[in-house]
Amino acid sequence: MRIAVVGTGYVGLVTGTCFSEMGVHVTCVDVDKDKIDALNQGIIPIYEPGLETLVRKNRKSGRLNFTTHLEDVLDGVDIVFSAVGTPPDEDGSADLRYVLEVARTIGQHMNHYLIVVTKSTVPVGTARRVKEVISEQLRARGVDIEFDVASNPEFLKEGNAVKDFMSPDRVVVGVESERARKLMSRLYKPFMIMSDRMIFTDIPSAEMIKYAANSMLATRISFMNDIANLCELVGADVNMVRKGIGSDTRIGKKFLYAGCGYGGSCFPKDVKALIKTAADKGYTMRVLQAVEEVNAEQKLVLFRKLVKYYGSEEALQGKVIAVWGLSFKPETDDMREAPSLILIDLMLKAGATVKVYDPVAMNECRRRLGDRVIYCSDMYDAANGADALMLVTEWKEFRLPNVEMLRTGMKGHLILDGRNILDGDELLQAGFEYHCIGK
Repeated sequence: MRIAVVGTGYVGLVTGTCFSEMGVHVTCVDVDKDKIDALNQGIIPIYEPGLETLVRKNRKSGRLNFTTHLEDVLDGVDIVFSAVGTPPDEDGSADLRYVLEVARTIGQHMNHYLIVVTKSTVPVGTARRVKEVISEQLRARGVDIEFDVASNPEFLKEGNAVKDFMSPDRVVVGVESERARKLMSRLYKPFMIMSDRMIFTDIPSAEMIKYAANSMLATRISFMNDIANLCELVGADVNMVRKGIGSDTRIGKKFLYAGCGYGGSCFPKDVKALIKTAADKGYTMRVLQAVEEVNAEQKLVLFRKLVKYYGSEEALQGKVIAVWGLSFKPETDDMREAPSLILIDLMLKAGATVKVYDPVAMNECRRRLGDRVIYCSDMYDAANGADALMLVTEWKEFRLPNVEMLRTGMKGHLILDGRNILDGDELLQAGFEYHCIGK
């Protein structure tokens, strides 16, 4: 089987690479020539554990190819996946210009039956618009070529995307015809050897499932952050509360960790898009509006704790603050909507000097912040001479720091743990002032 995947971001590159690992011949397409040239040299544009090895292996085998010209590969493929970006517009709606441009190109150049599969996260009704655009182009050419559209949302976690794709807990596919169902079943069969986890639905339901899933996860995070803030006011410990409610099988333990807010490319964008979709239909998503509001406030919590400790924002003038962790989550260099960006901006505006360290996101931080912060070689270099230390991303290497090195290296002794991963008792015994979330 041969397929094309349009877009070489997190979703497109992982999708194409993992299909090629299962023996499918894949051509990944992107309009960014520099990115394609790099991929043809085995250089991948993102940090994702295990991905680079698979890209090089399958490119060498000839099963994985890269090009900038979609029209040149359409004659030789059975399925085209659209995995291009859908950035949010100012009103929160998803920008579909790239999705529709892919559809337009397909309609202008296809010459045989194809399934056009939307892999990007798109609002309900997008597949219908894709179908209309392709049909318009075929009519303009005066040809009648059968095709199907389908929705196949991704459920990949950044930092674990390869494993998620190779061992999915479910594969959701929205289709309109039995022919499309059979071809998509054949494509995913190598991933279903142990058990069939494919869920076939109508197309609107498949489009909605992705938004509903991400919005539920975001809701759990904001709910626990709300509970954590109340725990601090009433003297409870959010970690004990989390264990107590997570043991209820109706609730479960996942996504109940309090922290300094969620970020990334999915949750913020998808919550906004679902709110906007509802608004367009005259409906108000009151729960999700609260989820978004809580998250926006939670990204300010560490800064407010810092200001409270020093007495005022003015008192931050000239202070040196170390930041451990820049990416929105571990195992990725993605800083989109990351709490670190808001915290750093607030501290810089207050006149503080900010020293930063992240295991993989330093280059991304340089791209975003330039020379506004001091870039450090490791976690202890960042802490050296700092008046306060702020842990923002829960990278594993931060979990068990050398307390003696921190005590002798830091100028001050304030530690703000935004992810509740440090041993507070040990730090308090070493003479630190330790503050976390929800305790």
